[in-house]
Amino acid sequence: MAEALPLEITELHKSFGDRRALDGVSLTFAAGEILGLLGPNGAGKTTVVRSVVGRVRPDSGTVRVFGRPPDDPRSKAAVGYVTQEIALYPLLSPAENLAAFGRFQGLRGQPLEKAVGQSLQWTGLAERAKERTERLSGGMKRRLNIAAGTIHGPRLLLLDEPTVGVDPQSRERIYQMIEELRRGGVSLLYTTHYMEEAERLCDRIAIIDHGRIIALGTKEDLVRSTLGAKQTLTIETESPVPPALREALETRGGTVSDSTVHFSVTEPAREIPELLAAFRNDGVRIRDLALKTATLEAVFLQLTGRELRE
Repeated sequence: MAEALPLEITELHKSFGDRRALDGVSLTFAAGEILGLLGPNGAGKTTVVRSVVGRVRPDSGTVRVFGRPPDDPRSKAAVGYVTQEIALYPLLSPAENLAAFGRFQGLRGQPLEKAVGQSLQWTGLAERAKERTERLSGGMKRRLNIAAGTIHGPRLLLLDEPTVGVDPQSRERIYQMIEELRRGGVSLLYTTHYMEEAERLCDRIAIIDHGRIIALGTKEDLVRSTLGAKQTLTIETESPVPPALREALETRGGTVSDSTVHFSVTEPAREIPELLAAFRNDGVRIRDLALKTATLEAVFLQLTGRELRE
């Protein structure tokens, strides 16, 4: 018999008073997959995560962790949850924190000692193992926070904004830690406000708004289904665009601001030479030209009408 999927969420509904937090959310993903969950504040991300760990009881619908309800002891043992807030004991050392969280998860003796040692190496904190946690940098605390949520070796990990407020070096280390978890077969549900993180780390991305999943797929799938084959062409000129050329470019669908012109193009090989000819004919010299594929941020704005942090 095939093993049950790490997580199956089916038609989840949840209301708090008159506010509908979840309105028919369904999600599934496979072993070793990282699924990004993106949405504006209040869209339902936290309610989804808390439903998976059993802290919220849905009004209807089902959640299954490896085929079992979230409150099943075997489900709880298989899940790790790392909140956005740092949840550590500041006066204890990293080693003591990990030992405490390991005991909370039922580890004892040699297995606990081994897990603590491996976690300290994994986070790059072995040399700071005996210092007070309050003396660690913000990035180090973030890494330790992740280790505390994974000390028991979960097969499904829920990460809520794990890189908020960290320096670039620590952020890169966290990315490496996440990649190691993926290679080990751990499935991750990853919420973030950083589009570049979602694009870099996530195999698929679910966009949630007003309690509903409004789009789901790879970045390429989302761009193709939302924005089509359009790419953004930006042209920087050495001097302001003259009025006559400006009018002609705007008639062709361009957006002109002083010496910067933006176009959406679907056939770059044909459209770019035509545009360059228009500049050349008017004697306008081009300083720079850039062609970019549509971004996940553009998809998000198109689908929700809001920036991610709104």
